Formats: sequence, structure tokens, C-alpha cells
Amino acid sequence: MTGGDRHGIEAVTDPAMTGASPNGDAVPELTVIMVSYNTRELTLVALDTLFANAGRVTMDVIVWDNASSDGSADAIAARFADRVRLVRSCENLGFAAANNAAAASARTGWLLLLNPDTQTHPGAIENLLQFAKAHPEAGIVGGRTVFPDGSLNIASCWNRMTIWSLFCRATGLSRVFPGSAFFNPEAIGGWRRDSVRHVDIVVGCFLMISKPTWEKLDGFRGKYFMFGEEADLCLRAAGLGYRPMITPDAQIVHHVGASYADNEERIIKVLKGRVTLIRDHWQRLARPIGIGLLLVWVLNRKTVEGSLSRFSKGAAGAPGPWRSVWERRGEWLPGYE
Repeated sequence: MTGGDRHGIEAVTDPAMTGASPNGDAVPELTVIMVSYNTRELTLVALDTLFANAGRVTMDVIVWDNASSDGSADAIAARFADRVRLVRSCENLGFAAANNAAAASARTGWLLLLNPDTQTHPGAIENLLQFAKAHPEAGIVGGRTVFPDGSLNIASCWNRMTIWSLFCRATGLSRVFPGSAFFNPEAIGGWRRDSVRHVDIVVGCFLMISKPTWEKLDGFRGKYFMFGEEADLCLRAAGLGYRPMITPDAQIVHHVGASYADNEERIIKVLKGRVTLIRDHWQRLARPIGIGLLLVWVLNRKTVEGSLSRFSKGAAGAPGPWRSVWERRGEWLPGYE
């Protein structure tokens, strides 16, 4: 197992799952890993569109179910009995550790991490694999994501956090000037993900990497339960000389955050990931500045939220998450240990 997850993991692989590629090839070219958690209907659609639109790519599909309580595993087993390898985890390991465990059993030269709240467009997998082969210098590649209505979802990639990017976020400049690459640098403001480009971070919803590169990086670091793990992976890849890339010729739908309906809990985990990234990748003297700017950002969001709720009748009785996120700062300031 990779990513420092050497502890024992109890999981059950469904004996009916053969792992055969949809085209019947004995040795598939690509392993698609999908980690599901309480996203039954979305996961079924994700698998339907994956198989329907894979094109000429031969693949082994592993679905790691993180102890879902909504019947996801049974539904997947019933519909895709001969097309996926289903692993029923006895506990929710989080995104990083589950991907590590699934990748450890992959027998192909390439890995694709694909979220269960996605819909694959025609040609997306084939195009991304061809792009990855053509750009070995990238190490990690991704595509373009859109929302169900076809509008751009920018969250297929990001640039890394810096003191400037956190200052812009904390002061609201990124929200005031979302289309500015200068004031919204992490989101690469103004770029519609419609051109080939080097980026700092390819998001794990649609991330392709060769198996040797994954093993060289030792996969995800398991301490990142959820959020931040792909940023850490890409930054470590950059440290080895790779330059992650995005291509617009591989496009999928991504619903974003379907397994976390509680916005407050999602924010807490994002902040824990950000604190951990700062501690893992920033120079020692810069770390307190970065964490301080995260505190300022949350405090400012709390203040704005409180002001709006006082002056907006529609907000009465429906407080937003930021006050609670601020009050729970003792949970996220330590980051992931």
C-alpha cells in the first residue's frame, strides 16, 4: 500500500467482480479508480457514462465503497457484476487512503482517479490517455470539467497557495475580481480551461498518472483524509521535475461535493487540508503568515455573513456556516497530523 498507509485495512472484495475490461482484453491499459461514499445514484450514472464513452480504451474499473449507508455497494454489484471490481470497505478511510488501497491492486500502466459524482463525455478518457502519453514531462494530467448545465466548472485545476493568493482571498479581492489572474491567482482567473496549459494542481476528480510515477511518489499521503491530497501529490511531483498539465480535449461533468451535503463540514475539511499544505510545503518563516491569513479569511467571511443576516429578511432563521467554522477553528488549525 502507498502513501504511508501501512496499517491494516479490513475490506471485502466482491467475489463476483472479475475486473475484466469492457472489451474483454486480458490485460487492460488503464485502471479507473472510483471512491464512493453515499452517492448511490450518482455513482451508477458515473459508471454508466464511463463505460458508454470510454471509446477504444481498455480498462479495469475498481470501485472502492467507503462504508456507504445508502446501499451503494449493493446497487453497484447488481448493475455492474461483470464490469467492475467492487471493494466494500468496512470503514470510511477517506479519499486519499482509499485511492491508495485501490491503486495498490492495479495491474495496468496507467491510473485514472475519477469521482463518483461525474459524467464522462465521449472521448474524454481516450483523449486524456493519449495526452498523458504525449506529455510524459507532465507526470500528472487532467481535463476540463463542466456543471450539468454545461457551464464551466473551474475546479478541475488550481494554482498553488501563496501569501499573495491568501491575502487576496482574505481581503475579498478574489471575490471582487474573479476574472483577474492577478487578484484571483489560485483559480487562474479569466482562463476558461479551454487551452492546454501547465498548472500547479490537477484536482483528483479527474486525474491521470502513470503507475510508475504514482509509485515513485508513493501515492497520496494518507494523513490528508479529504481535500488537499491532490495538491500535495502535484507539489511533490513538481519537486521531482514534473509539470502537471490540463487539456480541454478531455471533458467531464462534475457535480462537486456530492458526498458532503453539509457545507460546514466541507469547509472544515478544506481548511484542515490548506493548513496541512502550508505546513508541508511552505518555508518555515512563511507558515504563520499563511495560517494567519486563513484565520483572517474565515473571520471576514463570518463578519460579512453576520451583517447580511441582520439586514436580509430572507436569511432569518437560516444562519450560514462561517460563524460555526470560526468557532470550530480549534478543529482545523492543527491540520491533518
